Amino acid sequence: MDVATDVRQVRLGDRPLIVCDIDEVVLEFISPFTAFLRSHSYDLLPRSFRLHGNIVSQHDGSELERATVDSLEEAFFASQDLWQKPAEEAVETLQMLSTDADIVFLTAMPPRHHGIRRKLLDQLDLSFDMIATEEPKGPVVARLHDRRDLPVAFIDDMQRNLLSVGEHVPECLLVTMMANPDFKPFAPAPTGSIVAASGWGHAHELVRAHFSVKPTRIANPAA
Repeated sequence: MDVATDVRQVRLGDRPLIVCDIDEVVLEFISPFTAFLRSHSYDLLPRSFRLHGNIVSQHDGSELERATVDSLEEAFFASQDLWQKPAEEAVETLQMLSTDADIVFLTAMPPRHHGIRRKLLDQLDLSFDMIATEEPKGPVVARLHDRRDLPVAFIDDMQRNLLSVGEHVPECLLVTMMANPDFKPFAPAPTGSIVAASGWGHAHELVRAHFSVKPTRIANPAA
C-alpha cells in the first residue's frame, strides 16, 4: 500500500517555503476531467463553481447523483496519469522558484492515489515532496512551517483552503489561481489578504516580491 508523504517526512532547508495545491494549479483538472467524462457519455457544464450539479448525461441532460459523481472522480484519479497535464508555465516556474525556496505539494486528493500521482509528477520533473490528505489545509501548513522566521507562501484554487491557511499561518502569502478559463469566472472573489494570480508568471512575481520582504512574526491563533 502506498503511504502518502506527511509533514513528519518533509525535511525543509533554511530558506523560504512554497506550499502548493496540485489540481487546477500545477496540473490541469477541469479540462482533462471533462474529457474523461465525455469518454463515458457524460459532460461537465460550466454553470457554477462546483462539480456536483454540473455533471450531466450526454443522452438526456439529466444531472448525475452525488454518488455517481464521486465514483467517476474516483475512477479519474485512479487513471490520472493518462489524462492530466501540467498547467501552462507551471513546471518551469516551480523549477525557477525551487532554486531559492523549498516547495511542497499539498493535495486534497485521497491519499490512496498518492502512488500514481507521485509517479506522474516525477515524470514531469516535479519531484518535490507531496502531502496527500483530506484534512483542512491550514493546520497542515502550520505544522509544516512550524513558526519558522522565514517567508512562506501558499497557492491554491479553493477559497476555503486559502482561508484555512490564512487563519493558521497569518504571515503566509495567500495566492489564488485556477488553470481552467471556463470555470474561473465562477470562482469567489478573493477576500481578506488573498491575492489573485492571472497565471504562473504572475504568481512568480507575487512570490518573489513576498520573499524579498523580511517576515513579521504574527502570533499563531492555533497555538
